[in-house]
Amino acid sequence: MAYGETKVYFDGSHYIAIPHTERKTFRRPKPPEEIITVTEPTQEQPQANKDESAVTGTVIAPIPLVEESDEQVTEQADSTPQTVKESPKTERKTTRKELFDELYQESLSVKKSERRKRIIAAMLPYFKNETETAYYVDRNLERKQRNLICRRVRLSRKINLQDFNYFVTFTYNDALHSEDSFKKGLKTTLNNFSARKGWKYVGVWERSPKKQRLHFHGLFDIPEGTMPPMMIEVNDYNFNTHKRQITHQNTYFNDRFGRSDFETIKDKSTLGSAVAYIMKYLEKTGEKIVYSKGLPQYFISDIMDEDILCPFGMEDKKLLLYDDFRCWDEGVLMGNVSKSVIAQMRKSN
Repeated sequence: MAYGETKVYFDGSHYIAIPHTERKTFRRPKPPEEIITVTEPTQEQPQANKDESAVTGTVIAPIPLVEESDEQVTEQADSTPQTVKESPKTERKTTRKELFDELYQESLSVKKSERRKRIIAAMLPYFKNETETAYYVDRNLERKQRNLICRRVRLSRKINLQDFNYFVTFTYNDALHSEDSFKKGLKTTLNNFSARKGWKYVGVWERSPKKQRLHFHGLFDIPEGTMPPMMIEVNDYNFNTHKRQITHQNTYFNDRFGRSDFETIKDKSTLGSAVAYIMKYLEKTGEKIVYSKGLPQYFISDIMDEDILCPFGMEDKKLLLYDDFRCWDEGVLMGNVSKSVIAQMRKSN
C-alpha cells in the first residue's frame, strides 16, 4: 500500500489525490481587534412645512404694510447673523476589519482600482498616515481575493462529485410573500426535501438587473420519483434572447412561492454554463453560496502505486490518478472508481 487515507477529488477531467500527512497544526493566536469610533453623517428627516397655507390653501402669514420701507427690511436682514447649520452626525463603535468589510461590500460594483482608492480615502482618518492606510487596505484586499479563490475551489469540488440533473430558478412573487418570508419559506422547504427525499442542491440568491426582483438560482440533484406534482409546460417569452421558449414549471412551487423554472441538465456543457452563472455572483454581489447537506469535497481512499500516473503540484504534494484507479477502504477493495463506488466511500470536507 503506497498511500493510505488519501483525500480524492475530481477536477472535472481527472481524479486527484492528496496524501494524508501527520503534520501537527498549531492555532495561531489572533490579537484582539482595536475598537475605533466611526463618525457618520445622519440623513436629515424632511421637516414639516411651518406654513399652514401649504396644507389648507389659506394665507396666514401677515402681509407687510406698504408703509414699511425697503431700507428697514435691508437693515434688519443685515443685522441678523448668518450661521452655517452643521449636519447631524452619529458615532458608532466598530473595528477596522469590520469597517473595511462594509466599505468593500459597498464598492463591489466599481473597478478594482477605483475600489481601492475609495476604501483608502474612507479609512484614512483611522490611521496615522496614508502609507499605513494603503498597507492595511492592500493586505485585506489580498485576504478577500484569497478567500474568493478558496470559495471557488470548494464550490467546483463539491459540484464535480455530484450528478446534478436540474438547473432551477425560483422567482419571488410579492403577491404571496415579502422578501424575508420568501427566503425563509423556500429555505425551509428545500431543507425538508433534502432531509426527507434526498434532494441535493447548491445555489445563490440574486436580484434581476432592472427590476431588482429576488431570485434563487441553483443546481439540483433530484432523485427520480421525488419531484412534487405536477410539472407543466408554459409557452413563454425570453427577454434576454428575444425569442419564444417552452419553460417547465412546477405547480407546487408556483402556488407557494411564485414562478419556478426547471431546466434539465443534459450534458457537461449545460452544467458548465450553470456553474459559471452561479460562480460569477461570488464576486459580483458577494453573495454566499447555499449548500444542502451531503455535499462533500473529497472521498477517502487508499491509493496503490500502480494507480498513480504521476505526482504534481507544489512540491509534488498531489497525485494524478488513472481514470480507472481502484478504491480501497481500510484494506478492502471497493472496486474501480465510479459513481456507485464513490457513494460507498467515506467522505470529507
